[in-house]
Amino acid sequence: MQYTRLGRTGLKVSRLCLGTMNFGPFSNEAECFAMMDKALDSGINFFDTANVYGWKQGEGITEKIIGRWYAQGGGRREKTVIATKVYGRMGDWPNESRLSAYQIRRACEESLRRLQTDHIDLYQMHHVDRDTPWEEIWQAMEQLVQAGKVIYTGSSNFAGWHIAQAQGEAKARHFMGLVCEQSLYNLNSREIELEVIPACKFYGLGLIPYSPLAGGLLGGVLQKIAEGRRANEDLQKDIEKHRQQIQDYEALCAEIGEKPADLALAWLLHNPVVTAPILGPRTTDQLTGSLHALEITLSDETLSKLNRIWPGPGGEAPEAYAW
Repeated sequence: MQYTRLGRTGLKVSRLCLGTMNFGPFSNEAECFAMMDKALDSGINFFDTANVYGWKQGEGITEKIIGRWYAQGGGRREKTVIATKVYGRMGDWPNESRLSAYQIRRACEESLRRLQTDHIDLYQMHHVDRDTPWEEIWQAMEQLVQAGKVIYTGSSNFAGWHIAQAQGEAKARHFMGLVCEQSLYNLNSREIELEVIPACKFYGLGLIPYSPLAGGLLGGVLQKIAEGRRANEDLQKDIEKHRQQIQDYEALCAEIGEKPADLALAWLLHNPVVTAPILGPRTTDQLTGSLHALEITLSDETLSKLNRIWPGPGGEAPEAYAW
């Protein structure tokens, strides 16, 4: 396993992050335990979750599964960097979502209880809250850090100017602020190259891409269909929209002898701003298969071909659309 620092921090995390969004809804507890054990055995020490995962409002199903895994002992908690999130709706009452100081404190305590731990290594804001002032958000986060309940804070689904705004307010408070941003990023979704990635570079934030395979689009979907596997309705629409690109992409993968999913991960890992793409396995075999991406070295020729098949926005703003 390869390791890197999380943004500008001294914390070392694995170059692949175990995403747990499928824990509960698509993978039963025994399979989840097996995946987490396999992740540790493979050197993956970075786990990502959220209070809303499990998708039954207020239940925190996924965090509870992780907590029961931690409760087995054996150094499981000590060996992992656990990241969870706050923002999503956890109940029907007015203050059970978003980023008020009240909700941040309450959500943190509930996540700690479900995870069966005394601290969260990385506490991420799942979305920007335009209605809550930064002085309120940072005061709440500072209190959690001072109490030892949170070590680092991060963001998810922020625009570049949100990152700048957050960091400006944090600096004024002599607070470290954000150390990473979790964004949708893959060969088919490259919008963050305009402003989010430049903001991450400037402020020293690690980038944690989610949906690295574009919901299956980059996972060899045409080959799988040819083998008799059926794509879901949303994926079928994406396939028809991008059929020629997918055909060219899978042909390139065959040409260089790599699986489509592995090449998609390797492309993300090639970007120096990327800390760790988030894997979303449903089975242990899927998790194990992703490890090969760490061994792939991309040539300039392959990178050029990938850019032709999956063109980005044209670079950073404003040069991407202006002189």
